Amino acid sequence: MAAHFGRLRKGATTTAVAAVAVAALSASQAPGVTTDDLGRQAAGAAQPSGDANTGGAGGGATGDSPYYTDLPPLKSPNPSPSASPTTGTTVPVGEAEAGIPATVLDAYKKAEAELRASKPGCNLPWQLLAAIGKVESGQARGGRVDASGTTYSPILGPKLDGNGFALIADTDHGAYDGDPAYDRAVGPMQFIPSTWEWAGRDGNGDGKKDPNNVYDAALAAGHYLCRFDRDLSVQSQMNAAILNYNNSTEYLNTVLSWLEYYRKGTHEVPDGTGTLPSHSSNSDPGASPSPTTPATPRTPSTPSAPSTPKPGGGGSTSPTPKPPAPSSPAPSPTPPTPTQTVDHLEDANTGKLTATAGSAFGTKVAVRAESKASKGVSKVRVRFTIIGDTDATFTGGESVATVATGSAGTATAPALVAGEKTGDFTVRATVVGRVLGGLDYTATVTPRQADTLTRTSDTALTCVPGGEFADQVELKATYKGAVAGKVAATATLIKSADDATENDKGPYFKDADGKTIRTLTDLTTDADGVLKLPKLYADDATGTFLLRVNTTGGAVLTVELKVAAAAS
Repeated sequence: MAAHFGRLRKGATTTAVAAVAVAALSASQAPGVTTDDLGRQAAGAAQPSGDANTGGAGGGATGDSPYYTDLPPLKSPNPSPSASPTTGTTVPVGEAEAGIPATVLDAYKKAEAELRASKPGCNLPWQLLAAIGKVESGQARGGRVDASGTTYSPILGPKLDGNGFALIADTDHGAYDGDPAYDRAVGPMQFIPSTWEWAGRDGNGDGKKDPNNVYDAALAAGHYLCRFDRDLSVQSQMNAAILNYNNSTEYLNTVLSWLEYYRKGTHEVPDGTGTLPSHSSNSDPGASPSPTTPATPRTPSTPSAPSTPKPGGGGSTSPTPKPPAPSSPAPSPTPPTPTQTVDHLEDANTGKLTATAGSAFGTKVAVRAESKASKGVSKVRVRFTIIGDTDATFTGGESVATVATGSAGTATAPALVAGEKTGDFTVRATVVGRVLGGLDYTATVTPRQADTLTRTSDTALTCVPGGEFADQVELKATYKGAVAGKVAATATLIKSADDATENDKGPYFKDADGKTIRTLTDLTTDADGVLKLPKLYADDATGTFLLRVNTTGGAVLTVELKVAAAAS
């Protein structure tokens, strides 16, 4: 199963170039290969022995099946911006090998996010999943997946029948790999059935654990790598995790090569257009490569006719002309994926997007994926992204949501929920896996409102000159009869009912330094709609004065304050 590195690196001119690159990387990573108590190779930290879930005779997730040994280019993959010739939008362009199909890349990043929440101490980088996905299946055969992330046809490794590979008799009655006699590695991350049975995960929320689904497989691989409380930011523990996935030093070096390459920069490419590797660690030319794809049988050519001597002559002549050999039938062209047939997005009767702070929007964003003939395209993934200075989210608290189009080609985003920040923001709809112009929708969050203000007490508010009011002003705000919590308000001591400018005498408030102020801003009602103003004081002026309170939404209340000398 040794990898032939000297003939694999694209862009390398000699065997020595590739060998030196791998050797340098291996030295820098310092895997420290040792042998565990079961006689298997291991790297870095030793793994707990006796684990019932080791995943097959080879001890790895894949049963140590063959893998792709192509190495990344020596050139840095850092992408540079370039304008799309069809949409004019700026898209990253870089080395072809640095491009990862959109849905596959999305699966890796979602798996990293889930592990960051569930196992934060693991420090799993999505680039490690991408590196393993590259060597195991060529990123799901270049991203040949549908809208839900499931491969269009199963990705299967060779039979693990002991003939050049590990011997693993059937464990799943062919349920995952279709083979009732021997197990095979299955799916984009090449899990053998016995490992998938306990390690499988539901990464796309469809209620199933499918090894041929890249979301499920990527999440399962992440959990598999994070076992034994590993911290993958520690190189020795990362090495151990990779070797536990496929027990081969060459495999470790190949994965680490791709990991470092992807860490330097990647870019998203449309599904189905990823670069396919061509070399396998399988050194037996008669065995199946990993992963397998159906081959097109070749038609044998017609044998040549023997030479015929000239009649009565001395010497041979040209051979009798033979009919042209029938050529091998050309393979049927691969039909385009639904995503590849999408020409544009159209609005699907999305209404006006407006909501009051803290409430749900009454309208959802809906778009329709259409072909050039303006026909709806089903099974296409549409990504909805909230953009702008806002704390609004989709239901569930996410700022990004991905939805597959239905039979009519329509995808509807989850409901939007407004936060406390008011103003406009954008919801952008784009097709996952295509560089197409998206659709932008403007959503507006308006301030909370109140249409009525009332005092919570009818006690007269009186004070003597130079004194302080015994009661504080307390109000309650409502909107259409319901409590109006968190509503903004201002309070001003005005000159008269007809002159709302600030008074220069009479009652006043004090600021934090004890200075006189007669206007309060940045007031907010509490969750119950109640607003209690600070204590009021009186100067030497006597008479009836007015306090006016205004709220967002138009509620206004004027309160009388009386200042009079005490009765003798």
